Amino acid sequence: MIEFHVITLFPAMFAALEHGLVGRARARGLITITTHDLREYGLGAYRQVDDTPYGGGSGMVMRPEPIAAALDAVRAGNRDLCALLMTPQGEPLTQTIVRELAGHHGLILIAGRYEGFDERVRSLVDREISIGDYVLSGGELPAMVVVEAVARLLPGVLGNPQSLTEESFADATLLEYPQYTRPEEFRGMRVPEVLLSGDHGRIRRWREEQARRRTATRRPDLSARREKS
Repeated sequence: MIEFHVITLFPAMFAALEHGLVGRARARGLITITTHDLREYGLGAYRQVDDTPYGGGSGMVMRPEPIAAALDAVRAGNRDLCALLMTPQGEPLTQTIVRELAGHHGLILIAGRYEGFDERVRSLVDREISIGDYVLSGGELPAMVVVEAVARLLPGVLGNPQSLTEESFADATLLEYPQYTRPEEFRGMRVPEVLLSGDHGRIRRWREEQARRRTATRRPDLSARREKS
């Protein structure tokens, strides 16, 4: 079991995690997800969490004090939690990193807003994570991505654990092979004959070859990494 703690200005957004695979995992007690409203740790009568940047510039910057107070409060119950800062400046999320995160007893995910965090916030966390080279309005969606990616690796969450060994990035350098289901023919496109043959050895070899070809075509960077390893 792993516990997720999310520090955010918009706790209601995480209602989305009450559904689907993650929702079922929560209902079965395989994971817990607790949101912590950052506004409750804001400063003064107006619960301020941001301010104008020193040196000038557009937008507002998230102050360090509310985030530090929220982190202290969450960690008070468990000092072993790994704190993650969701930021486009972080290390790109990969399946390898997801597996590393799944090894923790619990994770704290900090979802920012506005123009970003005061630089001193970085000293308060264990790791900075990015889900891609683009900018969103806040860290809530990236935090949800981390929760789902990690949760599905936990024992008992997936109905068929075997799928973890066959999907894209199962070995970090291969995309998944093409998948087909009924009907056998759709708008002139037929299911490859090999998949109808019942020859499991032949099917396995076809899938391995297709995975390599797809990776070489769509993600040559992964193929290059595979060749070096």
